[in-house]
Amino acid sequence: MYQQITIIGHAGADAEMRYTPDGTPVTSFSVATSRKVKDTDRTTWHRVTCWRKLAEITGEHVKRGDRLLVTGTVEARAFADGRTGEPRASLEITAETVRFLGGNGAEQHRPTGATPTADRQPGGLDQVDELAF
Repeated sequence: MYQQITIIGHAGADAEMRYTPDGTPVTSFSVATSRKVKDTDRTTWHRVTCWRKLAEITGEHVKRGDRLLVTGTVEARAFADGRTGEPRASLEITAETVRFLGGNGAEQHRPTGATPTADRQPGGLDQVDELAF
């Protein structure tokens, strides 16, 4: 069996990169997706984790407000709210691909006319392309 999720949304904060004890880079950031239900916007927050080369790229480039397309595998996690103790749930995505779509400040920290695209290719090969828009 196989699962894959694709989301398009906005980064909720700058990416945070760290290293595991064995030196493997890992980056985490949140992405908000929204949809309209009648006259109300419904927002879902997704926690995204990137590993290795993809972690290095996203750790350097993902900034709050960036419009991103993320594909990967998803897991739901239940937890208790730290303040109220109420049950909560989180959708956590292990990213295979992160694409920068521009918009909402993305151009402020990118080279003029270029948007980095980070893809984790099957077989563990990583690649970075510069695409002019």
